[in-house]
Amino acid sequence: MKRDVTRIFPCPTCGKPSILSAENSWRPFCSERCKMIDLGSWAAEDHKIAGEPAINQDEWDDQN
Repeated sequence: MKRDVTRIFPCPTCGKPSILSAENSWRPFCSERCKMIDLGSWAAEDHKIAGEPAINQDEWDDQN
């Protein structure tokens, strides 16, 4: 028999407990506010994925 286990992890934005279940529509965040703060950080390029740029900015500027 399968047992449902409630998993609680810290919210990536504020660190408060966040329930990781279908009942929490903002998972892994604790609230919509924390989700939007994280989205804003990505949009402002505060968060980046390491690696080589996909496009050389100088070459892109020369073509346009």
